[in-house]
Amino acid sequence: MGFVYCDVCSNNTFSKHSYFMSGVEVRIVCSFKSASSATRETMTFSANRTTNEFGLYKVAIASLDCADSDNLASSCQASLIGSTNSSHSSCSVPGYRATTDQVVFKSKRSNLCIFGFNALNLRPFKRDLALCGKK
Repeated sequence: MGFVYCDVCSNNTFSKHSYFMSGVEVRIVCSFKSASSATRETMTFSANRTTNEFGLYKVAIASLDCADSDNLASSCQASLIGSTNSSHSSCSVPGYRATTDQVVFKSKRSNLCIFGFNALNLRPFKRDLALCGKK
């Protein structure tokens, strides 16, 4: 799961002028490799998702067993595809267009892992100096 926001002041931080963006398409690609000495299997998974009204995107991978994460080497990345929401035309230039890190949270529920991604952002074509000041 992750978020997409409009970085109104183009400084790669979520400021008081920033807002979460709905209708942004994100591609998630994950690769899971068995770290067991008995097998060298790899599973790759990809999905496109659209952010909800809170700028949140998420994908469920039901068949992934999280119980023995020590024997599973995983990497996931999320990247911006574009926006399906025409109201975002003022905030359409990619800032952080792909995640670099993920955090894995192991749920109290059996065999459930939650992968959390760094936020992705879009920004306006031109920075509003009256609103954001000089860099």
